[in-house]
Amino acid sequence: MNIEYNIPLKPFNTFGVQAVAKKFIEIKEEKALYSLYDNGVFNEDFFVLGGGSNILFTQDYNGTIVKISSKGIHHFIEGNYVYVTANGGEIWNDLVWYCVNQDFPGLENMALIPGTVGASPIQNIGAYGAELMNFFSSCRAFDTQTGQFTTFTNEQCQFTYRDSIFKSKYKGRFIITSVTYRLFLHSKQNTSYGAIEEELAKRNIVTPTIKDIAEAVSHIRVEKLPDPSTVGNAGSFFKNPIVTLDKLNDLKSIFPNVVFYPMENGQVKIAAGWLIEQCGWKGKQIGEVAVWKNQALVLTNIKNATGVEIYDVSTKIIDNILKKFSITLEREVNVL
Repeated sequence: MNIEYNIPLKPFNTFGVQAVAKKFIEIKEEKALYSLYDNGVFNEDFFVLGGGSNILFTQDYNGTIVKISSKGIHHFIEGNYVYVTANGGEIWNDLVWYCVNQDFPGLENMALIPGTVGASPIQNIGAYGAELMNFFSSCRAFDTQTGQFTTFTNEQCQFTYRDSIFKSKYKGRFIITSVTYRLFLHSKQNTSYGAIEEELAKRNIVTPTIKDIAEAVSHIRVEKLPDPSTVGNAGSFFKNPIVTLDKLNDLKSIFPNVVFYPMENGQVKIAAGWLIEQCGWKGKQIGEVAVWKNQALVLTNIKNATGVEIYDVSTKIIDNILKKFSITLEREVNVL
C-alpha cells in the first residue's frame, strides 16, 4: 500500500480547481482494497475518485482520496445476449468503443460521456435516450464497513433517473471494482432523441450502424460541450427536473415553448438547459466562472476559478429558476 501525502488534486478533477488531499492512494488491483481495510483507511474520512469528471472540490480534502485505476474488459455471449465486464478504472468511452468495435449494440448513444466505468452505476449515467439501468446486469463492490466483496444485481441497485442506492442508502460505503453489462445482440437502434437524426441526415446516412450513431453522438457532444482539457468543466452540472403532467401544463400555459421529454411513468423531464437559458444565463460570465455558450447546463472554469466560486454561481442559477418557474434544480455533480 503506497500512501502519498499532500497531493494536489487539480490534475484529478476535470473542473481543474485547486485542492489538496491530505492522503492519496491509487488502486490498480481490487485485492489492494483488503490492505486498505486492514490498515484502517476506511475508518477515517475517505473519498473514492474515478475520472474526476463529476466532482467539485470546494476545499482541501482532509482525508484519504482512493483513486481507482484498475483496467480490463472481457465478454461472453449467451443466447441472444452478450455480457461485457469492465474494471472500475476503465474509461467509460473506451468501453463504449470496445462494444461498438465488437458490434455489440446498446451503449453507442452514451459515447463520450466522461468518467470511469466504476462511477457509471452510481448515478445511472445516460444520454440521448439511453440509460445505464437498461443495460446493467451486475456490479462487484467492496464493502468498506465489512472488508468483503459483494455483488449487486440491477434490482438491488434501485436505479432511478440519475440515481441509485449508491447515492442514497449506501452513499460512500461501497467501492465498485467492476461492472457487467447485458447487451441484446439484436436490439433496435435509438436515433430519435436529441439531434442524432439531424446529424445522421447531414452525413447522408439512412441506415446507420451503431458505429455511425456513436460517431454522430460524439460529434454532437464535441460541438455542444467544452473540452475539459482546455476548459475546466464537469459536463452537465444540473439534472433535468422531473415534474408531473399538471405542472407541465401549468408551465405550457405561460411558456408554450418549454422543452420537455415524456417519461414512461407518466411524468416528464423538463430540459434544465432550457430553463437556465430562459433566465439569461447562457454564455454569462461572473469572474472566472461562465455558463457555456453552447449548452447552458454546463458551468466552466475559465482559468483559475475556485470550487466555491463555481458553487456560488450554481446557487444563483438555482435561485433564479425557482423564482421564475417554481422548479428546484438539483446539482448532478458531487460537491466536497
